[in-house]
Amino acid sequence: MPGTTAAVLGQQIETARYAAGLTRRQVCDASGVSISMLRKVERGERRPSDQVLETLARAVRSTPEDLLGGTRRTDSRVHRDIPALRRVIAAYDLPEDGPVRPLQQIAADVEAAVEDRVEARYARLGDRAPGLLAELFRAVDQAPDGRERASAARLLALAVRSADAVAYKYGYHDLSGRLVELMRWASKLVNDPALDAAAAYVRTEVFFAAQQLGSGLRALRAAVDQMPAPSSERLAAAAAALHMRAAVVADRMQGADDARLHLREAEALASQVRERLYDGTAVGPDSLEVHRLAVAVELGEPEDLREAVSAATRWAPPRDLPAERRSHYYIDLSRAQVQLGRPQHAAESLLVARQIAPQHVRAHEQVRAELATMVRLTRGRDTRVMALARWAKAV
Repeated sequence: MPGTTAAVLGQQIETARYAAGLTRRQVCDASGVSISMLRKVERGERRPSDQVLETLARAVRSTPEDLLGGTRRTDSRVHRDIPALRRVIAAYDLPEDGPVRPLQQIAADVEAAVEDRVEARYARLGDRAPGLLAELFRAVDQAPDGRERASAARLLALAVRSADAVAYKYGYHDLSGRLVELMRWASKLVNDPALDAAAAYVRTEVFFAAQQLGSGLRALRAAVDQMPAPSSERLAAAAAALHMRAAVVADRMQGADDARLHLREAEALASQVRERLYDGTAVGPDSLEVHRLAVAVELGEPEDLREAVSAATRWAPPRDLPAERRSHYYIDLSRAQVQLGRPQHAAESLLVARQIAPQHVRAHEQVRAELATMVRLTRGRDTRVMALARWAKAV
């Protein structure tokens, strides 16, 4: 990838070298590159030419594409379902003729799809999503009146969101962007501010993928401003979710004050609601604790990280919290431990996350980046770290 910086490329080469169990001298002997040159490359002080990169890639048993940050796909069967998903949404407003069951029956399948998403059962979700979306597109198109159309559109918004999880987490960001816009389109047919807020929450993925965090934060704040007063539990939960998301985005922009402000707003709202799913988003006191850790990790301030790791000895996400959210907590805990220079503890946290939601952990881009860092910290000598890194296709 042309945009890969010299520092990132150097880290990739060093990670691949450790994963192959090679010293710098061995790489230099195999490639003909000098020790001083390799040292500068790995430190990010010098970017290799295309010819040197190809030679180094062969020496560390990799490819130039992988070293430049190319996506390493897992062998999940999710990938085989993506073409069918693309075909279905291509003609969302011109659906083919076909049967449409009563909405009550479709609703049960949508509920199952939402459960598959939050429990990180992506392979099953990817298999079922195309057919469910096709039927819901027909249901919206064939609705006899506005009320029936709004009911079908609500179900469609939730089903599209579930399908988006498959697209986004497995790296199909173009498809994810289309699904997000479809969710926003469907939610507008319902005229429901809480569902609009859920669509705005999911839309943040588009900004993450495009690395447009400033735009993402503005979009979230605009969604907050458009929310009515939190006069019901559902509206309070919708607003809390937006603030939790905004805190994470502000974090990634290194806006500590903004992040903490949004977290306080989320805390005030989350305290008013029961922990459960609201329009597909888990919101409540426990979800707030998960986001509190995420905020500390993104800011990366040592004192906050130490406190977050210490807090993990006193609190753990309860088992009734969705698997995706629980595993996210342990992923972020491991990231905090890596930043504190504790790769062995980080490996233990990732093993817990994998036990909770293996498909979520294996598809998570931050997990792969984190495992690459752990390989470098342990110089490829920790067998548990290496096993995790190979399982997640981080090396």
